Amino acid sequence: MPSGRGLAPESVADPSVAEIHRSADEARVFLLVCGLRQVKDPLYLVDAFSAWHQEEPSVYMVIVGPEVDPVFTREVKAGVRRAAGVRLLPEMAQGDLHAALKNCSALVNSSVSEGMSAAVLEAMDLEVPVLARNIPGNAAVVTHEVTGLLFSDPQEFVQLAKRLVSDPALERGIVANGREYVRTYHSWQVERATYQHLVRTLVGASED
Repeated sequence: MPSGRGLAPESVADPSVAEIHRSADEARVFLLVCGLRQVKDPLYLVDAFSAWHQEEPSVYMVIVGPEVDPVFTREVKAGVRRAAGVRLLPEMAQGDLHAALKNCSALVNSSVSEGMSAAVLEAMDLEVPVLARNIPGNAAVVTHEVTGLLFSDPQEFVQLAKRLVSDPALERGIVANGREYVRTYHSWQVERATYQHLVRTLVGASED
């Protein structure tokens, strides 16, 4: 895994991403993937991240996702416009999104409430570090400092993000553990086998 993970210009065609890549040879991009609605709280980290960007111009946060709530989307766009180092991109095709994930420094989840985040599991499977808000849904998947990092407020997020980019051993451990966790507990093979077992159990019970 490269030490400086930025979005390669060939990975996504959007000019905003190319601009981010050109801005610094060692750009570090933190990718927040979510639909633009209040429960996902995409503006939660914007002020703290913008302050960090002013200290370290090579770090960026990119919010990617569909405009689910038109009223809230306007609020998000206004907030991002005011924030240095933060970009907002529209929903991407899955292949482009995976390419972006593979080249970012971490997948970020800032939701107020979450079930089992598909983006978090996909990031783990793609060997991308995860920085997630410490809520029950995320904590059920992310074990702090084992399969990812959990933060309780924006200031802690910045502290953990700084630690992640400066500690290759921590990054390697989180990536390896996250991938193993997904393969063990959330792989398609495991889910299919569990479902088939459930079906056999139900069929057997109905025949008794």
